[in-house]
Amino acid sequence: QVQLVESGGGLVQPGGSLSLSCAASGIDFSRSTMGWYRQAPGKERELVATISSGRYRSYADSAKGRSTISRDNAKNTVYLQMYDLKPDDTAVYYCNARAEYWGGQAYWGKGTLVNVSS
Repeated sequence: QVQLVESGGGLVQPGGSLSLSCAASGIDFSRSTMGWYRQAPGKERELVATISSGRYRSYADSAKGRSTISRDNAKNTVYLQMYDLKPDDTAVYYCNARAEYWGGQAYWGKGTLVNVSS
């Protein structure tokens, strides 16, 4: 059974920071690119950041410079840290796993809500 379980969401003040975690099970974590995506009400789901098995990182322009994605293969966990949060960062944040080998599948967590508001 594949599970991606996000945690760490909640209410954050503008200018504040967040730390999200995603614990994965049932996947070949060490051979998967992990990512964080977000979806605000009425908007399309969008990339925040990804990290490959080789720890190559990519960030959306909106997150670049104020975000860090990391992974701990021993814990099958991927993390997202963001600072200087803005109201536009309000969204449900989803964990994603994408297998890097041929024929691999992609999986999504159920999401965790981040509300950036005073």
